[in-house]
Amino acid sequence: MSDKAHSAAAHSTSAHSTPFVEIERADWAALAPTTELPLSPTEIVGLRGLGDRLDLSEVTDVYLPLSKLISLYAVGARQLHRDTSRFLGRDSPATPFVIGVAGSVAVGKSTSARLLRELLSRWEDTPRVELVTTDGFLLPNAELERRGLMERKGFPESYDRRALLRFVTKVKSGAEEVRAPFYSHLSYDIIHDAEIVVRRPDILIVEGLNVLQPPSSGHGLAISDLFDFTVYVDARTSDIARWYEERFLKLQQGAFTNPKSYFHRFASLSHEEAVARAAEIWKRINEPNLLQNVLPTRSRADLVLRKGADHAVNSVLLRKI
Repeated sequence: MSDKAHSAAAHSTSAHSTPFVEIERADWAALAPTTELPLSPTEIVGLRGLGDRLDLSEVTDVYLPLSKLISLYAVGARQLHRDTSRFLGRDSPATPFVIGVAGSVAVGKSTSARLLRELLSRWEDTPRVELVTTDGFLLPNAELERRGLMERKGFPESYDRRALLRFVTKVKSGAEEVRAPFYSHLSYDIIHDAEIVVRRPDILIVEGLNVLQPPSSGHGLAISDLFDFTVYVDARTSDIARWYEERFLKLQQGAFTNPKSYFHRFASLSHEEAVARAAEIWKRINEPNLLQNVLPTRSRADLVLRKGADHAVNSVLLRKI
């Protein structure tokens, strides 16, 4: 979608009937004026992703009210469970409240998910919060190579969607312990002798490109059907492309210099060559995935964080109840 089309779509959404209410940043920030920030500036820096401009005001104005809202939803879901159990005459423990966080590569969704994990764990009613990314459910590189999908890594078909669905289903069913594969960004592959263990958290956050996808053809259930609350991190495609290029250049000077890095071959590129390679990868892989698969799921979210060109959230779209 072009910037002009993106703008027209946003205007159309605002001007006509929509399931969302749009809240400007200043009004959103005013919803939690007396809530004390539970994170220190040092902790905020530690949560910041490469290329993100996360600062104290962003956390206070945007994410603190969001964490309070999600906490209200989680507490409400727990109360609904108690009321339903009494109605049915059954005594069963509440299951974890599951949140999905979606958005493009380089838009900052990983930072949003990490930040929500830390903030939500500070609320009295939800002290145990776990975060799992869908990277762990990518097919191993050897399998992607066998299927001819290495150039489509991150597209829906590059994931073991059945394993991901089984994982979230087990968590949502209240299983005592659920295990997920571990993905290394250094080796760009699944680590077969490592895993992530989730043990009945109050809240589970599932972050990934395609977590809001509807069921695939021939399947009646998608992981998005198991989420209790969903967030989509949004920005103009042209801004995300620029952020991707900036992140690529920082990685080239940082992580890619490690000889063990899958992308070590890019470390020796000149600045001009690195810029050209970043643009080529974006146009060939990431932009098509965004436009074809990720962006169309935005309307399925319960809440959209809309970012401006400076990477800061300038408005929030909340689904009407």
